[in-house]
Amino acid sequence: MKILIHNEKKFLWKVGDLHTNFGVIKEKDIKKAKNGSKVLSNIKEEFIVLDASFDDLIKRIKRGPQIMITKDIGYILTNTSISKDSVVLEAGSGSGYLTSFLSIFCKKVISYERNKEFFNLVKQNIDYLGLKNVELKNKDIYKKIDEKDVDLIVLDLPEPWQALENSYKSLRKGSFLVCYLPTINQVIELLKRNKNFSHVKTVEIIEREWQTDEGKVRPVSSIISHTGFMVFLRKI
Repeated sequence: MKILIHNEKKFLWKVGDLHTNFGVIKEKDIKKAKNGSKVLSNIKEEFIVLDASFDDLIKRIKRGPQIMITKDIGYILTNTSISKDSVVLEAGSGSGYLTSFLSIFCKKVISYERNKEFFNLVKQNIDYLGLKNVELKNKDIYKKIDEKDVDLIVLDLPEPWQALENSYKSLRKGSFLVCYLPTINQVIELLKRNKNFSHVKTVEIIEREWQTDEGKVRPVSSIISHTGFMVFLRKI
């Protein structure tokens, strides 16, 4: 797939002629264009052609339930010691957003989703992104985890304390369990129910973008504030 850029507008191309409000670009012109080269539409508007990146594609997956956004995903990736050799397990796949990011950093991702509708949505998105190292399971992690000695477990579930025992048995020693929770009441309940894991930290990430136009450098008016608490637990 390709991304065609006209000024700040981006258009994803898969097959056929690309129709835009800046004119039509012929399929043959897109196909023969090298990465970073330019093509013209039928009304002589100029487009830059780039190979579509993972970031370009994941922004276009189908959405279902609320996703975990990149400011939180990045913090999990950098605070759990996972690598290209890691086997990671998650539950509460939702739309497969976290699933997809984990897959490009890890050796394998096993994803549990008990809701059949969400399970089918994740499968569709994983297929769309062409990810080959994801195993999806339409199962309830509260009841059982099949895998042993996994390197990380991430739970995006309303009652993660119901999976604490199963997670402890499934993780290898020294590995992390991360629970993603929208409310502090859930965090308190989780920590109250935790008997085996060491509580490392509970954090939330606030993201503030800056406007950097010439002569006007200031924080943008809106910020991405609270999206969820991340509770880091470790098996020791």
